[in-house]
Amino acid sequence: MSRRRIAVVTGGRPDYGLLRWLAHDLEQVETCELQLVATGMHFAARFGRPIDEIRRDGLPIAAEVDMLEDGDTRLSAARSAGRGVLGCADAFDRLQPQIVVVLGDRFEILAAAEAAMLLGIPVAHIHGGEVTEGSTDEFIRHAVTKMASLHFVSTDMFRSRLIRMGEQPGRVFNFGAIGLDQFVRLPLPERGQLMTELGLAPEEPFVLATYHAATRSQSDPAVDARAMLDAIDRFPQFQVVLTQANADPGGQAINGVLSTYVGGRGDGRAVLVPSLGSRLYLAAVTHAAAVLGNSSSGLIEAPAVGTPTVNIGPRQKGRPRAATVIDCGESSADVAAAIAAAIAPAFRARASAAPPYGRPGNVSGRIMKVLLETDLGELFTKPFYDGVER
Repeated sequence: MSRRRIAVVTGGRPDYGLLRWLAHDLEQVETCELQLVATGMHFAARFGRPIDEIRRDGLPIAAEVDMLEDGDTRLSAARSAGRGVLGCADAFDRLQPQIVVVLGDRFEILAAAEAAMLLGIPVAHIHGGEVTEGSTDEFIRHAVTKMASLHFVSTDMFRSRLIRMGEQPGRVFNFGAIGLDQFVRLPLPERGQLMTELGLAPEEPFVLATYHAATRSQSDPAVDARAMLDAIDRFPQFQVVLTQANADPGGQAINGVLSTYVGGRGDGRAVLVPSLGSRLYLAAVTHAAAVLGNSSSGLIEAPAVGTPTVNIGPRQKGRPRAATVIDCGESSADVAAAIAAAIAPAFRARASAAPPYGRPGNVSGRIMKVLLETDLGELFTKPFYDGVER
């Protein structure tokens, strides 16, 4: 019996943690040949070389597509995307996958989806239908949707949106947010072990902060990151865990601000890491007094375990909010007011409310079942759905 060749593309830390268990499960199936393709941030030392985490997990890497240009500009991002199309095209041509799985909305994923689409390989897209008005990810996400023939969304709202965009209802599945699987499948360290590994005092509380450039905003991301740090300093009772920004225009400037901040404190109560990896990051989300910044994890993962979120600025505008999320502006005063509200005991009691992306479960297994059982021949045609049965 021939095995179904399924290529899973990962562009770095933002998506590998979410795709880990899907890749792991596919690799265990005798009737499937997993083809893991690593690209984007995976090879960059400044992002902690996330590809090393794949190797530690023991997953075979079928192709490595090194695409990132040096630089921190829109031009470098555009050139990187072009290199990604070339590299992914060559990789897919060699591997001959029968379907390509991508997740999210970054330019690395756009490159992979475009290469697969032009080669006539069906694309399956995870986390489509969402809205983030403060980032160019908004354009990429919907573009990938139109290149894809199979969709795995995280809420009924997003499923309805894709159908309104012309996607066939029978090809759009809502199984919830795939990243939440890790809370039940990945062994997470207890609080004391987490703090020891981070080099922080185990008995003292901490906040976890991640700030990315809002690529459709006119504000200076370095200035906004500095304002967030100024706000954090108004709460000296907290230790601070900072993770670096992604490979977006403005990301290197943000990372420079974070590095200067940690180096300037000199009190050992703040740490900056290129990437915590899934194990430490999810443990930090679980045990933090609050999650700060503008990462999607503050809206998806943190509410799933009841941790309050201070969501700063417009980057995630358009995503559903849990009751444990506080939105605020980028000024230091706005962020400080939101932190004060988030750490209030009465606010944390809201954790019992049902988060829009669900609770930890088995999303990976349900996606895998569809990938293995779908008639791939039917995916080569993609009729536009306008509410009329064909």
